[in-house]
Amino acid sequence: MYEAVHAHPDGESTVSRMALTASEYGFSGIVVRNHGDQPASYDPAEIGSSYGIDIVPGVEIRSDDPSQASGFVSSHRTDQTIVAVHGGTPTINRFAVEQPQVDVLAHPMAGSGDFNHVLAKEANRNSVHIEFSLRDVLRDSGGSRVSSLQDLRKLREIVQEYETPFVVSADPRSHLQLRAPRELLAVGEAIGFSAEEIETGLAAWQAIAERNRERQSDEYVQPGVRRVTDDE
Repeated sequence: MYEAVHAHPDGESTVSRMALTASEYGFSGIVVRNHGDQPASYDPAEIGSSYGIDIVPGVEIRSDDPSQASGFVSSHRTDQTIVAVHGGTPTINRFAVEQPQVDVLAHPMAGSGDFNHVLAKEANRNSVHIEFSLRDVLRDSGGSRVSSLQDLRKLREIVQEYETPFVVSADPRSHLQLRAPRELLAVGEAIGFSAEEIETGLAAWQAIAERNRERQSDEYVQPGVRRVTDDE
């Protein structure tokens, strides 16, 4: 299972500190999903080797303008393993699910965002994963927490009905906000997920990374086709 984090300067903890805590909690990898205007400086291979955990370079694109966001997606697609779009408005949510180059629509229910069957079908068609961000449920209280739970339950019903691919994350910005998988499983049950579904959402980050790494390799031509040497 993998977690997707915001590291310094987008978050409070360095990639190394995030990796150490994540490995102690039992995660196999982390996706570094800093916003495009707050990139982290780190060596994925070195940190991964130090803590025995897979470090996946990623980016979370943040823009209110679909045309600008489209340019950002194109520019980051070749150098980032996972490309997510910062959701939370109807316009950007719609943009993200219509883009095959986008891997994840992050926190679509944030702000004024919403999600419906039309978006679910588009996400399914373009293999865009919908994020269940548990950050507000974990960190808010009172009415705000209740509202977040309601939003996630609504999102779960739509995603399940249309079998839309999804990921799960606590969306931590500090190593202190990381939660062990068993804690996330417990939160998922409050939304109506089974433990197996939460595990699927945490594992989906790894599946996306593996798929994209294959596509970024020199041998890749198109799905199901790759170059081979004479020896192979």
